[in-house]
Order: sequence, then structure tokens, then C-alpha cells
Amino acid sequence: MSGAADRARRTLTEAPADLLVDRLAAELERSYGITEAELFQVDYRLSGLLPLTEGEALTEAGHPAWRCFDHQEPIVVDRVGYLPVSMRGERQGVLRLAPVPDDRAVIDELFGIATALGHELVAVNQGTDVYQAARRSRRLTLAAEMQWELLPGRSRIRPSFSLAGQLEPAYAVRGDSFDWSDDGHRLWLSTINGMGEGVAASALTALATHALRNARRCGLGLADQAALADQALYAMHRGEQHVSVLLLALDLAAGVLTVVDAGSPRLVLLRAGEVVELPLEAQFPLGMFDDTDYREQRFTLLPGDRLFVLSDGVLDATGQEVRYGETALDRFLRRTGPMAPLEAVRSLIGDLRAFVAGDLIDDAVVVCLDWTGPQP
Repeated sequence: MSGAADRARRTLTEAPADLLVDRLAAELERSYGITEAELFQVDYRLSGLLPLTEGEALTEAGHPAWRCFDHQEPIVVDRVGYLPVSMRGERQGVLRLAPVPDDRAVIDELFGIATALGHELVAVNQGTDVYQAARRSRRLTLAAEMQWELLPGRSRIRPSFSLAGQLEPAYAVRGDSFDWSDDGHRLWLSTINGMGEGVAASALTALATHALRNARRCGLGLADQAALADQALYAMHRGEQHVSVLLLALDLAAGVLTVVDAGSPRLVLLRAGEVVELPLEAQFPLGMFDDTDYREQRFTLLPGDRLFVLSDGVLDATGQEVRYGETALDRFLRRTGPMAPLEAVRSLIGDLRAFVAGDLIDDAVVVCLDWTGPQP
């Protein structure tokens, strides 16, 4: 790493939370002669790259910024550089710089600086609203604000897996959510659908999410996590409110997937170009009854397998009085094989929006997980 790149990274760590891009731009001009720097963040719908300062959103699929975002590699066109801003697979947006020198070593340094910016954005987001406010093209409902605050991110990459998820309608989602965590040995994943409407549904989902996190962080197995969350919800609502949940735990060494289906969405496997719905044992949603015992199922994944978790809002999406349905879904899922998980999720949501000719009305959650196999 050159001294210029080191100074740029140090500038980011020392900058005030709201001035990351401003201070970085000044340092890039001093060190590299770059006179224009703008951060474009992907919006909640995954349909636009929105500038941090004034300017137009980038929505054209073929735009160099979108190619950079989709392929996660630098794109330079007429000395204008587009660099992916991400953090451990969490794609936040694109840094546009100009003029960019025609020098591969310099472009690689700028790529590293954009990645450092991604890490700093995650670090400062809890202390400022500047970046979160700039990545919305319209007002979030209160229920949606609560749901997005719950999420661990929208994408995650490790050598053994790649993961992405999306909530729809992004600016008005109510009870659907997802959560994940990994510790190097296992990946924990849950998708949640709280009953009800508006803030009430979001509050119910939030309670379930925190109860499951609490149980997971206590070191409990999947069935016990479900049981503990079930008790917390029943104690609060006495069976009048419940939450449909799918709980997954993937052993990152063996590829063994443990599942608890508590009134969950669908779990679909894409293997060698074929789509198969995994046969899950349907059990009671969390909070429906007191002291429910939950049972685990196990499936063995093969390297290259892709899993989709799909809520009812996907299949039930309706356009011109016709449901999207399983045939259209299976056909589309097969086409996602070459795509990265976030591209697959974004493409499926885009296909649903085109089908209904607008935003989805009912909540929908889509999560895509690629298992690449055990890694040293």
C-alpha cells in the first residue's frame, strides 16, 4: 500500500462521521489529482443509486455505476472511475471519481480506499442519519423504518457461503423480516412474518427477532431457540398474536442444514439447474400455544447448491387478477443460476414488480443463500 493510500485511509478514520466523503475527496485531490468525488448509495428498493449530495439518481441498468455495483469491480469510462463501496459482502453503493489516472496500480489503490469507506460507513451509521437519509427516494413508513433497523444487512460473503435478502414493499413493509449471524463454524438464518398490520406487525416481529437472538447468543440449539422465543411471545400476547418463522443453521464444515419450520415461508433448493421445494415438517407458529415443543430436520447440501427462502407474498403477488404462481417462480429461479445472490434477489423482486406493474401490496421477503463448500 502506497503512502497516498495510507493517508486516505487515515483520513477516513479521523474524519467526523458526517464528513467522510468531503474529507476523503480533499485527500484524493491532494494525493491523486482527483477533483470530483461522489458517493452513490443503493436505495431501499435496490432500484436506484442515489447521490449523497445533490444530483440525479442512477437507475439505468447498463450504466457503468450499476455494472460496478453488480460485478463488484472497478469500472473506468473516459477517465471516470466507479468503485464498489462494500463491507464483507454488504454492498452499499458506488464511489464515482474523476479524473482517474490510467494506471492499474492506482485503480487498485482506489478500490481499496472505496472498501475502507464502506467499513467506515457501517461504523458511523449508528451516530449519524446523514447516510441513511440520503439513500431513500421517498419517506419510509414508521413500520418499515422499524423493520430495516432490525436487519443485519442485505448481503454477506464468506469463503464458504454467499447470502443476500430483501424486503418488499421496501418503503412500506410491515411484518416480514430476516436475520442472520455466523461465527465461522455455523451460519444462523431466520425469516420472520409477524401477523397484523403496520406498527403492530413490526413490533411483534421485533420481539420475535430479539427473543431468537437472545436464545442464539445463549448457545441454544435451533429447536430450543424456537421454544424460548415461543414462550416470550406467548407470555406477552397469550396466543392472540403469533409469528411464522423459518429457522436455519448451516454447519460450515459439513454442509449439514438444520431446519425448524414454525409456520414458515417456502424453502426452495436450486441444484444443477433443477428447482426442488424441500419437504418441511410444518409446526405451530411462535406464540400460538404455551410450551410448544419444536423438532429439527436435517438436509445435506452439496457445494454449488443455492437455497431460496420465499414468503407467501412472492407467490401471491397478483397482476391483472393473475397470481405470479409456482410455474413462473420456478422458471425464474432457474435463470438466476449465474447471478450472485444479491443480483438474484434484486432480479426476482424486479420481476415481481414488473408482474404487478408497481410495488407489491402484500409483504414479501426473499433470501438467497449459496453454499460453496467447506473452506480451510
